[in-house]
Amino acid sequence: MDTSQYIGIFIDESTEHLDTLYEQLLELEKNPTEKQYIEEIFRAAHTLKGMSATMGFEDLAKLTHKLENIFDGIRYDRLTVYTEMMDFLFTTVDALNEMVEDVSNGGDGTKDVTEMMAQLDKLEKGERLSDESSGTTNVVNAEVVEDTNIQLDEFQLTILQESKDKGFHNYELYVRLREDCLLKGARVFMIFEILEKSGEIIYSNPPANELEEENFDLEFRVIFVSKEVATELEDKLKKVSEVDEIMITNFTIEQLEAGAKEKQISVEKEEQPKAEKQSGKPKQQNKQAPAKTIRVNIDRLDVLMNLFEELVIDRGRLEQISLDLKNNELQETVERMSRVSSDLQNIILTMRMVPIDTVFNRFPRMIRQLARDLNKEVSIEIIGAETELDRTVIDEIGDPLVHLIRNAIDHGIEMPEERERKGKDREGKITLKAYHSGNHVFVEIVDNGAGINKQKVLQKALEKGVVSPQEAESLTDQQIYELILASGFSTNEEISDVSGRGVGLDVVKTTIESLGGAISIDAEESIGSVFTIQLPLTLSIISVLLVEVGKEKYAIPLSSIIETAILKKSDIYDAHHNKVIDFRGNVIPLTFLENVFQVPNEEQEESDYVSIVIIRKGNKLTGLVVDTFIGQQEVVLKSLGDYLTSVYAISGATILGNGEVALIIDSNALVK
Repeated sequence: MDTSQYIGIFIDESTEHLDTLYEQLLELEKNPTEKQYIEEIFRAAHTLKGMSATMGFEDLAKLTHKLENIFDGIRYDRLTVYTEMMDFLFTTVDALNEMVEDVSNGGDGTKDVTEMMAQLDKLEKGERLSDESSGTTNVVNAEVVEDTNIQLDEFQLTILQESKDKGFHNYELYVRLREDCLLKGARVFMIFEILEKSGEIIYSNPPANELEEENFDLEFRVIFVSKEVATELEDKLKKVSEVDEIMITNFTIEQLEAGAKEKQISVEKEEQPKAEKQSGKPKQQNKQAPAKTIRVNIDRLDVLMNLFEELVIDRGRLEQISLDLKNNELQETVERMSRVSSDLQNIILTMRMVPIDTVFNRFPRMIRQLARDLNKEVSIEIIGAETELDRTVIDEIGDPLVHLIRNAIDHGIEMPEERERKGKDREGKITLKAYHSGNHVFVEIVDNGAGINKQKVLQKALEKGVVSPQEAESLTDQQIYELILASGFSTNEEISDVSGRGVGLDVVKTTIESLGGAISIDAEESIGSVFTIQLPLTLSIISVLLVEVGKEKYAIPLSSIIETAILKKSDIYDAHHNKVIDFRGNVIPLTFLENVFQVPNEEQEESDYVSIVIIRKGNKLTGLVVDTFIGQQEVVLKSLGDYLTSVYAISGATILGNGEVALIIDSNALVK
């Protein structure tokens, strides 16, 4: 029987059943005697087995059948749930997931499951598994890019790409110690110390903690970024004694992909969002995999959005013409067109919206594994998973959230014994919360861990030259916390493969700001920390306030505006060589746009009044001084192109109804 026509349905339904298995296994681990979770798991495994057998995927069917037997034993109390069993069950479901993904990529879903079947046989007979056979030594992330010696997750790849874009060199260092080396740990420490002074370590194989404990033979590899040339670094490293060989080569993501080609492992998100998986759409460029006809390809939605953006521009042009001609029939027609196009706009934007749950649903498994690796006890609470965001934003926000959660577990949540000494529960808690507010979505990562030590952060910032002693005196608590987002900043005394090496949080900030968002931090020592991310609902069409400065027009995003005001010039004061005003009891600085953008000074009638737009970034306010308010308008955000990527305080441009171009102001850059 030809089953090729059913592969799309098989992939969709298999993915849903695997998601059910993951979710219910997490619940079962918390409540081992709760039968309802066992029933859900058993039904999902039983259905997946039948589907796999029907489609001819024998390895999938065999493994799922054996898994079904285990769940059946738990259901009828023949088997008792314990930690090592759960670890191996998760590992088995990971293997099933890999096999289904292979099918979605046009493969046949085959995998050597002999060893896994043997372990499941032991479980079925009631024999206990050791830690070694439970699969707990796997890499933290389920999806990695790998070759023989190197395993990098998606976020480490992002760091390398960001570093390259900023002018750093990405290097791979190979070190072999002499066979008569007596102090391997000391040599590793000296080499790492040289590297840290010259750049940032992204990855090491074996991991850093094993190197420090001398749990390796004689050789190891390190991926790191630096602005120094390879020959200078090599000269420094050769001064370390008892080293037999040192080799530094340029490291590229392309060579990593080439090394992984045989296994066909793609460089992609840590876990592809559920919505894309359900579409049956193949990953990367496999054109033979089937497409689900009842779902719309995201590329087509992008084309539709681009066409609508052009319609918005033409709509604005027609509105301007109708006002100029003062023709009643034309004005009525344009008004009706505006209403219809506004409804169409809402429908298109809604089609692009995806629940943030497609990102959130990966984190319970990740947190469970991280907590196990770090010997910590951590639970997760998810609030607002149904909150929707534009698909473009969803695709980009996953990696920053992954790193912030790792950071919260590694730096924030204390060890169980330490929490007990503080009078806390042994189990730490991370809360992921998403909610709408105006034209933005806010995502909060809250932990009830150790909080942030202000003095330690400030001292480290001073040591690294992030702030000067004079600047440090005037910093608020929140500004001190946000210093940890600076490039290369880290308060961690030990090398960690979990939360990165300082450069990671800088990448988080860069990624979020590239989406038109912002990140803020609040914390209380010994109580916990809150990382708040503010994101736009969509990136293409935004509401702005059009203003005029001289004869030039600028657009200020409404999302950053508190209010507008017209004040007397006598209400402007001088303070510390800056112009300021008293705004509702708060002294806020003024920024004159004609000075920022060097607008030609046109001769105008002198006025005793000034027009001011109050904008906000986090808790900080600034007043933008303009000549005239034109009015509110929806505009299409257009890029300035590859040659104008770093224009100060400008995030893009738009075409107005009269054909003029207005620059869109990056408000965040102007808030002091």
